Amino acid sequence: MTDVYTLGEALGVVSSGRVRHESEARLDVCGPEFTLAVALARLGHRTAFLGKVGGDELGARALTVLRGEGVDVTDVRVSEGLQTGLLLRDTHVARELKVTHYRTGSAGSLLAPGNVPIDRIAAAKMLHVTGLTAALGRDALEAVRVAVGAAKNADVVVSFAVEYVPELWPSVREAEQVLGELACDSHLLFLRQDELDLVKPALTPEREVVVDRGAKGASVRADRMRYDVPGWQVPVVDTAGAGEAFAAGYISAALDGLTPQERLHRGALLSAAAVTSVSDWQGLPTRDEL
Repeated sequence: MTDVYTLGEALGVVSSGRVRHESEARLDVCGPEFTLAVALARLGHRTAFLGKVGGDELGARALTVLRGEGVDVTDVRVSEGLQTGLLLRDTHVARELKVTHYRTGSAGSLLAPGNVPIDRIAAAKMLHVTGLTAALGRDALEAVRVAVGAAKNADVVVSFAVEYVPELWPSVREAEQVLGELACDSHLLFLRQDELDLVKPALTPEREVVVDRGAKGASVRADRMRYDVPGWQVPVVDTAGAGEAFAAGYISAALDGLTPQERLHRGALLSAAAVTSVSDWQGLPTRDEL
């Protein structure tokens, strides 16, 4: 049995201190579901990833990483003739991280409902989806909806991370409609402080809601109780991937049957590990390192 099944877009990512002037850059692969799958696999959980990559070197690199980390990639499809999506990160210290998306028409953005294996999701303990994948296009959104429907029909726990990226949505209203719908379909909801207004209908007492406040810490409301954990006490190199790492730590502890406070603690540990590394996932711990 798979512990966590997830679906999304694996991407290449180029990071530079200041794109306009730097002559050096760093190449990696990333994606919120990609990072979560790797993080969980490192902690010994059986994780499966569904997505499409291009028949190019970036797609090959993403698959190599997933296989090497022990993630089940049986359902990943290689789309010859299409390109793997790319992010360009400008990490200039004097301003906020700037991310430019090159993913229109990418292989990963063309994930479709017909790619979703109903039986595989039904056999998992948990399905994890994100609002970022839902924002990639009509087919990708329908794929997420089909996956969530399959999980609900089989009584599989649905975990949803809002992951709101404004530039991927036609309007805030459409984002609110889709993200609110998916949040209401979830049992476990992850979001940032600034995303609370997007999913107001889902903020009900019976839902486990985890709010990530970054350096200020995180909180969860579970069983009508609130629990908190303080923020990072580590040198911060790059905050990219911190939210996904936090979600992975929290889910890992939930799968291990730990309490909400212990789930927050493990989430904070993985988030701290993520921000101390230049990579979204390379600095994440194994089970022995916890």
